[in-house]
Amino acid sequence: MSDVFEKINQMIISKKCHQIVTVNPEFVMEAQKNIEFRKVLNEAALSLPDGIGIVLASKLTRQPISERVTGIDTVRKLACLAAKNGWRIFFLGAAPGVAYEAAIKLQLLYPGLQIAGTYSGSPNIQEEDEICEMIKTAKPQILLVAFGAPKQDLWIARNLERLGVPVAIGVGGTFDFIAGIAHRAPLWVQKINCEWLYRLMNDPRRWKRMLALPKFTFLIFSSLISLKTINKEST
Repeated sequence: MSDVFEKINQMIISKKCHQIVTVNPEFVMEAQKNIEFRKVLNEAALSLPDGIGIVLASKLTRQPISERVTGIDTVRKLACLAAKNGWRIFFLGAAPGVAYEAAIKLQLLYPGLQIAGTYSGSPNIQEEDEICEMIKTAKPQILLVAFGAPKQDLWIARNLERLGVPVAIGVGGTFDFIAGIAHRAPLWVQKINCEWLYRLMNDPRRWKRMLALPKFTFLIFSSLISLKTINKEST
């Protein structure tokens, strides 16, 4: 987490445009078939391991990531640092009123936090010009987009340069959690890395999305077997 915010601080100082993605196994599996989404993930300025499956896979492939960095934890910490450093945040996406409620909750937690704007909007291309003009006028240093993946990440990639925002992050359902509409798993559940199961139990409609987990596991082990086979043949 400390590495993430050191990099974000550098991004904001540079005033150049950067996209951050929060990757979990569902992202990886979607990227297998969605070439445009895969390109966005590969070209992002920073990829956060927002999923215990990513962390475990990194250890199996001997490229270990030290810890999981979730989107919601990142947003909360970012709001804290923004309040201290005078960074302005724009909240885009989620259902009507949710972005505003999330912004107010964070402002109460971190006095001095400057809200550049809130807008529910949508990822429809027809609305892009209006939304981009709104954000450009607000001049935030940080843009949080909650359209859900992969729509939010594709939207950011299409519009990043004309927005002129130093840091843009796709944050999925984070606004819902901060606003109190959805509830995060208890801390002990988070610590044993079963937050995904808690969310599934509270929202059984997620079962189709959860099918990505066994597919991701199969993909990782298949890759490991292929790599071992190549290494044996080369020796």
